[in-house]
Amino acid sequence: MLDLIPSLGPWVLRLEGRRFAVATVVGASGSVPRPVGTSMLVTQSGDVLGSLSGGCVEGAVVALAQEAMDDDVPRHGVFGFSSADAFAAGLTCGGELAIHIQPVPAEAAHPLRTALLQLAGLGPDQSVALVRGLGSLGATAVVVPHPEAFRVAAEPTLASLLGGEPAAQVEFLVHRGGPGVVRVARAGECPSDRTNQAHRSTGSAVLVESRLAPPRMLVFGANDFGATLVPAAKLLGYHVTLVDARPAFASQPRFAAADQVVTDWPHRYLAAEAAGGRVDSRTVAAVLTHDPKFDVPLLETALTLDLAYVGAMGSRRSHLQRVGELLNAGVPAERIARLHSPIGLDLGAVTPAEVAVSVTAELIAARNRAASCLPLRDTTGTIHHSAPATAPTDLKTTDFSTQEIAWT
Repeated sequence: MLDLIPSLGPWVLRLEGRRFAVATVVGASGSVPRPVGTSMLVTQSGDVLGSLSGGCVEGAVVALAQEAMDDDVPRHGVFGFSSADAFAAGLTCGGELAIHIQPVPAEAAHPLRTALLQLAGLGPDQSVALVRGLGSLGATAVVVPHPEAFRVAAEPTLASLLGGEPAAQVEFLVHRGGPGVVRVARAGECPSDRTNQAHRSTGSAVLVESRLAPPRMLVFGANDFGATLVPAAKLLGYHVTLVDARPAFASQPRFAAADQVVTDWPHRYLAAEAAGGRVDSRTVAAVLTHDPKFDVPLLETALTLDLAYVGAMGSRRSHLQRVGELLNAGVPAERIARLHSPIGLDLGAVTPAEVAVSVTAELIAARNRAASCLPLRDTTGTIHHSAPATAPTDLKTTDFSTQEIAWT
């Protein structure tokens, strides 16, 4: 439901004193358009806020939501691709969505209504978590304003429901950020019963949605590459700080997209930020200074920290020289192995803008361990590849007017 925060303001007034239902994706497999936690509000008059699939199943979900509001009983629907029934509501992409629909009565004191009011007052980047019940726990909803410090024991409502492993799982999801469903064993329930699927409850479970403050990206180097990487990193949702020891370079208007511009020696700044607890395991560092007097002491500091990513620009020869200096400085080899150098994926990038794409692509690949893209550090040969003088033969002979374009 956190995805609805930017639009909730006007809606909470419309929902005052009225019944409504919250439809939420609680399970997803295969190719699906929206992740777990995506929500849609439905009123008795048929007004809708949000989308669960981009149009594939919304009509069926609205119908189930109306039924849930009529008898005040939650619904649980599973939607997937059906080749047998072309007119059945389902996903043409071939995946499967499990959607839970929770009716909310008109009473002002219902926890889910109260939670919506709290969420409506938040800013788009403010950290927050929502832990709410599904199925037989549907009357539970707790907004957590400081996810990083959350403990189940500190929330009486959740402490009375969760204990042992479920409590630990909920805390893990809240601290990590992102969504997840945690099953809660309760006597007399059989969540595996798949009869009467449209009316089937999720059993006793809680849905965790957690949005942490934006992760930090520290860009070291006020040069052409830093100028293009800063806005690219902003597009990925990072809070970007540009750092350079040279005031004449750092003060240039082309770095205005950065959230913060700092004039300081890079290694000194990073050490101070670490000591102040302002970097964490989600922080990434891109070393673009390409100058040993800056690079080496900075990397000595960065590689002692548990950062999400440390990358350094330079040729393979520069990288080998840096490795030698880091080893001589006493940095353990296993720490140096964490360094992404040369920085970026092997995209054949040449211009500063292309290098920014290469670096951000490696950041995404580093976050997704299942990615098959190869970092430059894991390849051999030249970093930059010359473009062919003429177009490839297959491109010349292809008739694009007859090509079928597949949208995924």
